Amino acid sequence: MKAFSCRVCGNALYFENSLCVSCGTALGYSRNEHEIVPVDEDGRYVDRQGLVWHVCANLNLSGCTWLATVEGGQCFSCDLTRTRPADDDLEGLSQYPVAESAKRRLVVELDARGLPITTRDEDPEQGLCFDMLSSVEENVVIGHADGVITIDLAEGDDAHRVKVQSELDEPYRTMLGHLRHEVGHYFESVLVRGDERMNTCRELFGDESKDYQAEIDRHYSEGPPEDWQESYISTYATMHPFEDFAETFAHWMHISDTVETARAYGLTTVDPSAFTLFSDLVTGVWIPLSTALNQINRAMGSDDLYPFVIPPPVLDKLDFVAALARDPHPVPA
Repeated sequence: MKAFSCRVCGNALYFENSLCVSCGTALGYSRNEHEIVPVDEDGRYVDRQGLVWHVCANLNLSGCTWLATVEGGQCFSCDLTRTRPADDDLEGLSQYPVAESAKRRLVVELDARGLPITTRDEDPEQGLCFDMLSSVEENVVIGHADGVITIDLAEGDDAHRVKVQSELDEPYRTMLGHLRHEVGHYFESVLVRGDERMNTCRELFGDESKDYQAEIDRHYSEGPPEDWQESYISTYATMHPFEDFAETFAHWMHISDTVETARAYGLTTVDPSAFTLFSDLVTGVWIPLSTALNQINRAMGSDDLYPFVIPPPVLDKLDFVAALARDPHPVPA
């Protein structure tokens, strides 16, 4: 995430700001410009080409600060949401802004990496969309299938999320983490095509044709292999090659965004694009940076920011994912 500032007064802004706390200017996020821009009293912004943009209709519903092409319409990020809580589901609606905020950050990250987002309108069968479901009255399973990412809005409640994290003995669990993991499944289905990519993917992550349900049952009955730390980023990654890829994709996004944010705020001066191999960025920048950030968190009495150890085989997996992002145009299978 880049560092933003108010175009009117120069005050530092957070990505979520809809108002500059210094000068009071109303704001909106322009996806086209990748900038937070001032809007007028009618919620309008006129860009350099003379196009008129409007504050998203969901500003008061989900806290969306993005700009839409049509007055009273939704922005690109909100359009990706296929299902949201009903108007009478007060608990689900109270949790909804957390998920939408994380999704907006996810879209910015995907845009920054040049990863293509094909919408459901463009591809009704495989296009990307999100079902933001409330588990108040039904069981919701977080997952991905044919471009549809399902999110349990209860994960936006800190107490619930920490409870589940403790029950599953996970070192890390966040809404943004869920989205990065699930979109990893989507991009594996979109980008890993053609014999060369498929073969390399199988060499690194394993045979994806393994029975998925059988592997899930095995994982939860037997647990991870004793030596899992030597080849995997997490115990969840040991469940199935699909999950190993998605976990690796999520960590590629964790690392990329955190390093770039650290650079934007002066914590490091290294340009991530200067590294040919992502693994060199990990060993040369990320490991010392995350070690320092972990110690800062401990100084505040908090848990480690990045409670993971990256073994050499995972570095190879990260390089594969990063290479897909650099060339997101696969040869058809």
